[in-house]
Amino acid sequence: MDMLWKCGTVALTSMLELWGAIPIGFMLQLPPLLTGIFSALGAIASAGIVIYLGGSLRSWLMKRVEKKAGRQSRMGRIWEKYGVIGLGLASPLLTGAPLGAAIGISLGAPTGKLMWWMSIGIVIWSVILTAAVAYGLLQFLTPKPMG
Repeated sequence: MDMLWKCGTVALTSMLELWGAIPIGFMLQLPPLLTGIFSALGAIASAGIVIYLGGSLRSWLMKRVEKKAGRQSRMGRIWEKYGVIGLGLASPLLTGAPLGAAIGISLGAPTGKLMWWMSIGIVIWSVILTAAVAYGLLQFLTPKPMG
């Protein structure tokens, strides 16, 4: 039951912010693989909710961060240059999955294609961030020879 609670905490946190979920997984002493998996699953779930079900949530998010969704913003420039692929790959890191999904929808991205590329971006960034935190923690936990 303790493991289920920890995995659920990581997944729910990643629904809001991938960057926050991974350190929480390590603080809860989840193995890196489970931390990465549940971080990715939570972020993918939140992107899917916004893309497919969240008309009013999308509106709320867009009002909350209207300036970030404009074509002059970083995400707007990525959209102009790289389209839905660039947005899907970059937004999990730059804005978070729910906001990235809302921005994509507001910019006219096709829902299926946006969900696909958001999922790929989330998995990539989950692996990179989990590995970076795991490697960083190993550096601190490994005893260094006194010289």
